[in-house]
Amino acid sequence: MSKLSGTVAIVTGASRGIGFAIAQRFVAEGAKVCITGRDAQALESAVKDLGGPEVAMAVPGKGDDADHRAAVVDTVLGTFGPVSVLVNNIGINPAYGPLGTLDLGAARKMLDVNVLGTLGWVQEALRGGLADGGSIVNISSVSGLRPAPGIAFYGVTKAALIHLTEELAVELAPAVRVNAVAPAVVKTKFATALYEGREDAVAATYPLRRLGVPEDVAGAVTFLCSPDAAWITGQTLVIDGGVTLTGTVQ
Repeated sequence: MSKLSGTVAIVTGASRGIGFAIAQRFVAEGAKVCITGRDAQALESAVKDLGGPEVAMAVPGKGDDADHRAAVVDTVLGTFGPVSVLVNNIGINPAYGPLGTLDLGAARKMLDVNVLGTLGWVQEALRGGLADGGSIVNISSVSGLRPAPGIAFYGVTKAALIHLTEELAVELAPAVRVNAVAPAVVKTKFATALYEGREDAVAATYPLRRLGVPEDVAGAVTFLCSPDAAWITGQTLVIDGGVTLTGTVQ
C-alpha cells in the first residue's frame, strides 16, 4: 500500500515550489489533497497537474484570513471528509535588512502570517476532524536555528514556529503528532534573492555542493506524515545539505 493511502491532507501555500512538491508527493502516495494560496489561476493549474478533482482541490485565499481558513476546512469536509494531515507551508518575508531599521509594520505582518496564521490553521484542522493518527508538519527554516543576517526577523518567526511545534506536540499527544522541517536555501521563486546570479558560489558553501530542490523537502515531509514516523513528535528535521555544519545558513 502507498504510505498515505486514505489520508486527507491540507497543504497551505501550495500553488508552486515546496508546497506543490509536497502535494504532488502526497498524491503519489495515495492521499487526497487540498491546496491553498493567493493565486487562483495558479492553484487551478496546480490541481490539473496533481491529477484533477478526484485527488486534488484548491481554495484560494490569504493564509492569515480566518474566514478563508474556515472555508477551506468546510470545503474539505464536504468533499473529501475529515482532515488527517496538515502541512503549514505559508510564509512571507517582505523585509530585508538589519533589525535596527526594520519596519515594525512588516514585522507584525510576518508574525500574523508565519506564526499566528499557522496556529489558526492548526485550530481549524482540529475542528475539521484532525484526531487519532493525525499529523501536522510545519515548514520552518534553518534561519530559525542560526542567525541569518538580512532575513533576521523572518528567522525570528521561524524560531517561534519551531517552539510552537514543540508546544503543540505536547498538547495534542497522543492523538496527533506535530513536527517541523527546517530547510536551508531551496531553489524556489520565494528564495531567489538568496542565490540568483551566484548559485555556484552559494552552493560551494554547502558540504553536498548543491542547493536544495522542493522534492528534497517533500520527501522528508511525507516521511514525517507517514506510519514510518509513528514514534516521532515534537522534532525539527533539518534539511540543509550540511550547511549548518559549516556555521552558515545562507
